Amino acid sequence: MQQTKISAEMRDKAGQRGILSAHRAGGRIPAVIYGLDKKPVSVTVDEKAMTAIIKANPNAIITIAYQGGEDVVIIKAMQRHPVSDKYRHFDFQRISLTEKIKVKVHVKLVGECYGAKTQGGLVEHTMREVNVSCLPTEIPHEVIIDITDLHINHSLRVKDIKPGKYDLLDAPEQIVVSVTAPKEEKVETPAAGAAAAGAEPEVIAKGKEKEGAEGAAPAAGAKPAAGAKPAAGAPAGDKKADAPKK
Repeated sequence: MQQTKISAEMRDKAGQRGILSAHRAGGRIPAVIYGLDKKPVSVTVDEKAMTAIIKANPNAIITIAYQGGEDVVIIKAMQRHPVSDKYRHFDFQRISLTEKIKVKVHVKLVGECYGAKTQGGLVEHTMREVNVSCLPTEIPHEVIIDITDLHINHSLRVKDIKPGKYDLLDAPEQIVVSVTAPKEEKVETPAAGAAAAGAEPEVIAKGKEKEGAEGAAPAAGAKPAAGAKPAAGAPAGDKKADAPKK
């Protein structure tokens, strides 16, 4: 792996907010160098130089030269502004070129997936990075996975990744990429929708039926029930003939 060399400036009063802001405004990003049982060193590095390095390879081996020393490092962590996305801080870890280290490596999918192109499936890229252990000089730029022959309802796992000059540290059965069947949407037919909209609830229908029964007039010739009062406006019925006068 190609190594890059940059220069750094020592910084005093590390951690003070106003000083850190001044560094960033001047294009210098605060950073700390630590590891290998050495004392941590607080420095600043050039923002443009670091942006170019990260764009080329986030796992680049960097030699940082500063007043009174020089260290071979990798980027262990970096902080970015939540709005502007600009770099705010770097953590550099000292490394030995003869000892294995653990790093995260980007997973790149290549090939035209059969399950997606021919069978209409959806490619789900679950793991975007994998954890590997290797010598610093053998860190892969990216782990490449060919998904050309991947069919629908099938997946590729960590154990399916072709081995390189590194050891995979993730669980072998962990899914890296899979092809799933598209979800079918249920479409309601117009007839069924119209029938559902026009139907009345059973309770309401029965209520209407009962209401109509109570308000209906008695049939012609039917006698009212005993003790029932005649309806308003209805004839009182035939009266008995008056008794003859004596």
